[in-house]
Amino acid sequence: MITKQDKNATRKKRHARVRSKLTGTAERPRLNVFRSNQHIYAQVIDDTNSVTIASASTLDKELSIDSTSNMDAAKAVGDLVAKRAVEKGITNVVFDRGGYLYHGRVKALADAAREAGLQF
Repeated sequence: MITKQDKNATRKKRHARVRSKLTGTAERPRLNVFRSNQHIYAQVIDDTNSVTIASASTLDKELSIDSTSNMDAAKAVGDLVAKRAVEKGITNVVFDRGGYLYHGRVKALADAAREAGLQF
């Protein structure tokens, strides 16, 4: 039987494998996604300076959404993080899916970020 801990351990291994090849620079920072059962979080990170440039999550008061674990919430977070990044002059990013499949909420967040002005 596969437990939740086993699934998360394999996700972390996938994420570490991707992160060994993928870094965010000042010109092209990394758009990182973390998905839990209840929430979704996104950060735009400059790895060379170890700085988070912009972030958004379903916990933001600015969003005021009813259900935080669905596709609509992910779209809202993607739109918000893209707007915050564009305000700070960031338009090109590297997408880091965090070891998750590019499907469902992760894909919805990425598509919404693209529509709001980020290029990746």
